[in-house]
Amino acid sequence: LAMHALLIVTVSLTLVTATAQSENDATREDVYPPLWDLAPGNLLDFPVKNNKIDINAWDYLQRLGMYKIMLNSTIKYFATFGSKNFGNVLWGLPLQHGWQFRTGILADPSNVTTCGYEDGDLQCVSVRSWWSCMNYYLSALPFLGAVEAGLFGQLQYEIELLPPEEQRADFCYSVADCRSRIPKLMDEWKAYFEVNIFFSIPATFSFHLDDALQFLWRAHVSSIAYALPKFHNSLKYLSDAEANFGEDWANGVDFIAATHFSTDLLNTNNFQAFLPQRMLVEGEGLPPISDFSPQQNRVLLSLRVLHKANQLTG
Repeated sequence: LAMHALLIVTVSLTLVTATAQSENDATREDVYPPLWDLAPGNLLDFPVKNNKIDINAWDYLQRLGMYKIMLNSTIKYFATFGSKNFGNVLWGLPLQHGWQFRTGILADPSNVTTCGYEDGDLQCVSVRSWWSCMNYYLSALPFLGAVEAGLFGQLQYEIELLPPEEQRADFCYSVADCRSRIPKLMDEWKAYFEVNIFFSIPATFSFHLDDALQFLWRAHVSSIAYALPKFHNSLKYLSDAEANFGEDWANGVDFIAATHFSTDLLNTNNFQAFLPQRMLVEGEGLPPISDFSPQQNRVLLSLRVLHKANQLTG
């Protein structure tokens, strides 16, 4: 327990260092995920077929659009935490997805297809990518949880997510489908959006940011815990270094969650500057990695230490 407490403090200090930049940085265009302006911002921007809104979560822009719609629909809950919705703690999800797109880790790592590559379909999100599959449970599940919570009001059409070409059984595609397969996970994402709605009602209680963060991180950690064993075999497509980093990062989220780190636009952007800006290749072991900054090497090493400590202590 003492070891874990020390490690949590270490991560907290790392995060504080990472968020020490000026708030003026939040006015730059590059603080948004790549192609943010092109992503759908309204449910009816997606195609409607057979009285259903069809969303292809295996297309970068459409997956990004789900985040954009959630952010647009929760502006009023975070109005007192910064202008332009910058204080909305949902920013952590699309910004993480944008970092994944920018670094190329959503592309097909097996190189069997051109999914995600410039000479193929750059916006394709590969089902063979471990990162893509893990992120599905941090995009589709929050979105469907928001639908079930009534965040988007009374909908004219049902919403259905399209399946990938492979591994269809590894995912769920609608509120009813996900509710029947993974009710606990749906409950936790629904609870996050419900607490937003409840605490924003003037006759109840004032909205506290930490309440939102508690529910958000609880659902976030649960999504990763559910997806990790399901997609373990997908790590085989990655270099050993990248696979290790992926598992280290997934483990590290538990510690970041314990600090109730505020995943608003400024904090998330500042922290992500310390993450690798490319995939790790075979032969790259523990830091230092020559083309990474000292801070990026420090974060890589910290995440590895956290993971090893967890394994050694059980």
